Amino acid sequence: MRGGRPVRVDSVLSGLLEKHGVKKQVERMNVLDLWAGLVGEHVAAVTRARSVSDATLIVEVRTSAWLMELNMLKRDFLERVNEALPDVPLEKVVFVLAETE
Repeated sequence: MRGGRPVRVDSVLSGLLEKHGVKKQVERMNVLDLWAGLVGEHVAAVTRARSVSDATLIVEVRTSAWLMELNMLKRDFLERVNEALPDVPLEKVVFVLAETE
């Protein structure tokens, strides 16, 4: 409470993240949940947005054939992501072959 009035938790959290310099990175992490909707069901079926490191999205791909195909379409995927998250744009998308178990 500030000045005897309740304060919204989201505004407190936003201020705390900003103070510690991680607000943009936390907001960029939303792409992990948005990925499947941004790329469509066919691409989503063979990929998994794994992590965001600084301004780079790391995406796992099931097969090397898909990896090659998606690497040719990187720019398109980056544009889709940045349209969805215009306040915290990413600089690049990196596709990596998923580890098999």
